[in-house]
Amino acid sequence: MRRIGVTAAALVVALVFALSVRGGTGSDDPLVHSCDAADLRFLEKAGIHVTSFDAWAADFRAGTADPAEVAGEAELAAAEVAKIEPNDPSLALAQKYLDAMFSEYGQALELQADGKDAGDRMWRAWGLRNFSHDVLVEAQPKLASLGCDVGPLL
Repeated sequence: MRRIGVTAAALVVALVFALSVRGGTGSDDPLVHSCDAADLRFLEKAGIHVTSFDAWAADFRAGTADPAEVAGEAELAAAEVAKIEPNDPSLALAQKYLDAMFSEYGQALELQADGKDAGDRMWRAWGLRNFSHDVLVEAQPKLASLGCDVGPLL
């Protein structure tokens, strides 16, 4: 039941954000994308952290990385991604999801390192990653036309 609540809460946040950047309910105005220096900086730095995170997670799943060490890397990635402030609304939303994803994953691994059940936190982490993926896939054509490649974050 908790999983449904977390998913519903995340969807509500995404809906409220989407409505706010589109001008509110009933607005047919398209989402205005940008690809400025801040957006490019976010894509570069977030891409590095996502790639690094994927490698750490793969090492953890293979049993070659310690959960506490990977948790530390996830927390570092969360802090670094949170520092970057993209101007594009889709990238800003993806940033929030990625920051939360790294934090949840790190907390899940800390629980696991302490011998506790990490399933709920791990489930939330991958759900947040999926939300980020969906936002970026939708924005990808327009951002690409402006010169921003979201591919490394997918």
